Amino acid sequence: MDDRLRDDDAEGRETAYDLLQRGQALLASRHHAQAAIVLERADRLEPGKASILEALGRAYFNSGQPEPARATFERVLEIDPSADYAHYAIGQSLKRLGRHQEAGTHLRMACALSPDSALYRDALARLGPAAEPKR
Repeated sequence: MDDRLRDDDAEGRETAYDLLQRGQALLASRHHAQAAIVLERADRLEPGKASILEALGRAYFNSGQPEPARATFERVLEIDPSADYAHYAIGQSLKRLGRHQEAGTHLRMACALSPDSALYRDALARLGPAAEPKR
């Protein structure tokens, strides 16, 4: 293939950063399912980027897809096990999936990593006794 054709073709493509920016704009305007599609493309271009994965996880969660959200935030934890928001988001996803005890584990971890977060504490409190570890 002629190099000029390859270069011209590449110029029309969005970069992972462009896609992330577009996905975040779609999230901000509450177009969560559309954001997920755009952010999936960004993830394919730049796999393992925590910023892309966090936005993608939010898009999945807010478009009513708790299992893909949980799996995506698990990928964030593979990159950074101390990512408090990822633990919180996994907890919220597991809660939607009816897995309350597991949700409590992640929400407690989020609280431990960011003890000043009222968001995390309130989420754990709303989970109630179902989140308590079995003895």
